[in-house]
Amino acid sequence: MRSLDFLSYIYDIISMFDIEITSEFDNWLGNIRDGKTQKVIVKRIRNMSLGTLGKVRPLGDGLFEAKIDYGPGFRLYFVNKEKRIIVLLCGGDKSTQQADIRNARKLAKEI
Repeated sequence: MRSLDFLSYIYDIISMFDIEITSEFDNWLGNIRDGKTQKVIVKRIRNMSLGTLGKVRPLGDGLFEAKIDYGPGFRLYFVNKEKRIIVLLCGGDKSTQQADIRNARKLAKEI
């Protein structure tokens, strides 16, 4: 039997993905004035870091949309980089979905 590096093993259990954010995503989240809404979004990001992606659909070319069933239907747009890194590109809601997807595609090409 092979011995495990215990700390590495624990890290793998605790954090499935490292989360990076673009300045655009940071600005979007910071402009949400409702504290409860921010907490819901941050909780979703934390769950994503633990490997629980929830409702996610592929948009092609490595771009994904994570749907949050809260308020106006918030969306987080991200790419997966180097298997363990999720880069949150931008966010929005159902009313801005098409424009947000176009913007996410542009941002994905820049990273």
